[in-house]
Amino acid sequence: MTDNEKKPLPLTPAAKKQRIDSLAASSAGVSDAGHVSRGEGVSLWMSAWRRLRRDWVFLFGAAIVVAFVVLAIIAPFIAPHDPAVRVLIDQVHRQSNPVPGPQPGFPLGADDIGRDLLSRLMVGARQTLLVGVLATLGGLAGGMVLGTLAGAFGGWVDAVVMRIVDVLLSIPSLLMAFTIAAMFRSPSQWTVILAIAIVQVPVFARLLRGSMLAQRHSDHVLAARALGVRKGPIVFRHMLPNAMGPVIVQATLVLATAIIDAAALSFLGLGNPDDRAPEWGQMLGNAQTYFDSHPHLAVYPALCIIVVALGFTLVGESLRESLDPKSRR
Repeated sequence: MTDNEKKPLPLTPAAKKQRIDSLAASSAGVSDAGHVSRGEGVSLWMSAWRRLRRDWVFLFGAAIVVAFVVLAIIAPFIAPHDPAVRVLIDQVHRQSNPVPGPQPGFPLGADDIGRDLLSRLMVGARQTLLVGVLATLGGLAGGMVLGTLAGAFGGWVDAVVMRIVDVLLSIPSLLMAFTIAAMFRSPSQWTVILAIAIVQVPVFARLLRGSMLAQRHSDHVLAARALGVRKGPIVFRHMLPNAMGPVIVQATLVLATAIIDAAALSFLGLGNPDDRAPEWGQMLGNAQTYFDSHPHLAVYPALCIIVVALGFTLVGESLRESLDPKSRR
């Protein structure tokens, strides 16, 4: 063996330490041992917010949602007229035209019994928001109960719950809501809320169950089991909070669907029969008689429903894309 083929002599401990220190000092990505110069990590929600605040689709949808919520809160205080008072009833009786048109103080005119259309649209936002939010919360609560039972226990409990969910999902949502609302003797706003909430339960249940099953084999759950933590705290402190992200995102999408379904039931006459408290779907139903001659009575509430549903849909889709790595743009 020649001298060139001889193996290099091993470095002394002091030489090794000096070599490591020189490599660490020459590294551009590390400022000192144990600290990366790129900064600390951020949570999933903070990372999603950094992307959302640069997403014009989310900002546009959020602007619609915020404007809708603010209007629903302050509408009774800023409405030009009382939505239940027949301010222009004298014009309805005197003229052959049964629907007063736009005029000073009434930019959108009035309905067929002389009530200010603009005021009814503004106040109707509160009723529409109330129905949509309460129906979504009701469906979320029921879905959380079923989804937690199926995802936490598994086995025959999961099988029974999922078969019930499959049966509910096999029925078209609007048809089932119509059937539930028609079962009550006297329709009201609460029958609409209950019918839509029941329709949304299987959606949340299936989504939460899948998210809970993914959490069952995660590292923090396995560590808690190894430490002897009981099943109840594991489910409610570890699995359920970490499984709620997709459910919250789905709630924004379901809220848009709930508003549309509530309008459909009110349009079919299954909503609140008292039109002194206006609601957009109810206004659509009342406008059927004059749709050929005065289509604006139906166009204005329909546009309100479409715009608000679009706002919640844009927000929900943007949230889902920002939180889901598979669909992240």
